[in-house]
Amino acid sequence: MSEGGRHEMKSVLLMFEVHQPFRLKRDFLWAKRAFRKLEKGGLLEHYFDLRADREIFERASRKCYVPANAALLKSIEAQEDEGKPAKVSFSLSGTFLDQCELYGKEVLEGFKQLAGTGRVEFLGQTYYHSLSSLYQDKSEFKEEVEEHSRAVKELLGASTSTFENTELVYNNSIAKAVAGLGFRSICTEGADRVLGERSPNYLYDAPEGGGIKVLLRNYRLTDDVGFRFSDRRWSEWPLTAEKYASWLSTAEGECVCIFPDYETFGEHHWPETGIHDFLAYLPGEILKRPDLKMELPSEFVRGHRSAGVLDVPEPQTLSWADIERGTGSWIGNSMQWAYFTSVREMEPLVRESGSREVIRTWRLLGVSDHLYYMFTGGGGPGTVHSYFSPYGSAAEAFVSAQAAALDFEWRVRELVDAANEPFDFHREEGETGYIGVRAWSLVGFRDSLTKAPAESLLFHQKRGDFEAWAMGSLKDEPLAKELAALKLRRLPSATLRSELVRIVAKHLKERKLYLKALGLAIE
Repeated sequence: MSEGGRHEMKSVLLMFEVHQPFRLKRDFLWAKRAFRKLEKGGLLEHYFDLRADREIFERASRKCYVPANAALLKSIEAQEDEGKPAKVSFSLSGTFLDQCELYGKEVLEGFKQLAGTGRVEFLGQTYYHSLSSLYQDKSEFKEEVEEHSRAVKELLGASTSTFENTELVYNNSIAKAVAGLGFRSICTEGADRVLGERSPNYLYDAPEGGGIKVLLRNYRLTDDVGFRFSDRRWSEWPLTAEKYASWLSTAEGECVCIFPDYETFGEHHWPETGIHDFLAYLPGEILKRPDLKMELPSEFVRGHRSAGVLDVPEPQTLSWADIERGTGSWIGNSMQWAYFTSVREMEPLVRESGSREVIRTWRLLGVSDHLYYMFTGGGGPGTVHSYFSPYGSAAEAFVSAQAAALDFEWRVRELVDAANEPFDFHREEGETGYIGVRAWSLVGFRDSLTKAPAESLLFHQKRGDFEAWAMGSLKDEPLAKELAALKLRRLPSATLRSELVRIVAKHLKERKLYLKALGLAIE
């Protein structure tokens, strides 16, 4: 151990992001799919191109997932025999895990074998690889993270203690939310604009993160593999495992976090480039060097001190994308912002539906890839976005996605009988009388009636607020008349609640039958 308690050996943290989205149907608008009766199969089949998803997943499995997993497993086992453990980490999105179960159980089995070595760590992330961390209210973000943790535990038998947000999107408030979920560390980009003269190769603290530690991706060394490996014009081509290990050895600091897309190994750089051999030999070349060792993020965090505070306020939010390494890849133009906002603002109605299918579909509409395809920048970043996009242009991506979002919102509004304005429950007049219960639809109104205190129901009944809302915001005259008639009966609070719920439930049942007859019922 060197001066100040710092370790002389440098740790290599080799991490991989593995993600596949559910892609929207490219012809959603042009094939006149919007505002039509649901086809057999439900919402997933209505909006998403499952055939294309299967083809892409199976191709990536052949070229990347299966051979890369096999190469790493062989390397881990070989190094175990040498007494120098090779260790790697994966961040598997929930939508990738879904597609493993749908299209490639052998891929999932490969990750289970890697997990069984005891030398692999799985990172937490949002299940739907979304930008929910950028919502002001972090409740959706937290639910997606918790869903992902449950899936990793159930499918791989692993617990998560290190977090990698979608595309390494990070700021102080995200760190605080992640710490509140029990994670000990979080990964983000080692961007120069935040680090200044400091190195990414150290451990840092979040300023108000409840003790959470920050690990920084070394983007230069990562991009040498991710972007430049097969570029014959590159002065360092060909890149061998031995050469790369020497670069890791000479890098300053206590750790080097290498964090590429897993698809780098066979999909972005094809197998004939030698990328699988590079991956297979890299752990051995790293561990040959007396100054290097491989560690898991959780191990490194436990054994090292922070080198300082990484302060990233919201205006400086980081990501690993493009030159700016901010959020412009997803919400940098008006098309992206329009789609992001329209999906985000559906949340109250989606939740009031109580439908698991509706909630899951909404979350799939929030997958960050849909926004990524709408990027309009040029140069190198534009080339990268075009490479990943199934669309001919950003405008085409927006048209398809926005048409799907509008169709979905229409269906949800019909399902829950959405109101023009929400109903806020009070116990007395004025802002101080608001009890924190709000209904955006008739379905939400029914549920709110069961939990609002009796004094609130009596307050609104006496003032005629229920029938006024039904008429003015729901535009439902028959419901308004029934609610007005109920007021004349002067019922005690317990009976009032049951009668209000009965009337609303009757109208919802009639509406469900009406929607079913039209072929618009979701479930």
